[in-house]
Amino acid sequence: MTKFLLLMNHDGGTSTTTMHEWSEADREAHLAHLTATLDKLRENGELVDVQGLTWPKHAKVVRAASVTAPVVTDGPYAESKEILAGYTLIDVESEERALEIAAEQSSAPGPGGVPIEQPIEVRRLMESDADFWDI
Repeated sequence: MTKFLLLMNHDGGTSTTTMHEWSEADREAHLAHLTATLDKLRENGELVDVQGLTWPKHAKVVRAASVTAPVVTDGPYAESKEILAGYTLIDVESEERALEIAAEQSSAPGPGGVPIEQPIEVRRLMESDADFWDI
């Protein structure tokens, strides 16, 4: 089994509005789709963890300072679509399976039931020192 991290950003895919602007029915349909996907992963023993993150206004960036105390600033300041919204950690048989799961998450419905096709970044966790050198 291999662990993959599926990263969701605030990029709304085909939707030009945020979930806060969707109808209640559209939000419920979106969340029901994601919940059903996660339930299947739990049943299959493939789900390790899933977490949403608080809004970027709560984020801090810490940089070590060689002479003084670490520097802590508000942030991040990336474009909102580049800001991490949450992740799903899975343990699956293959990269192909991880891509299947990411596609299922990406197909969650948005306004009017249209799949939002949100981009999901799929990253394999390092399993050995050799992974460090595989650049």
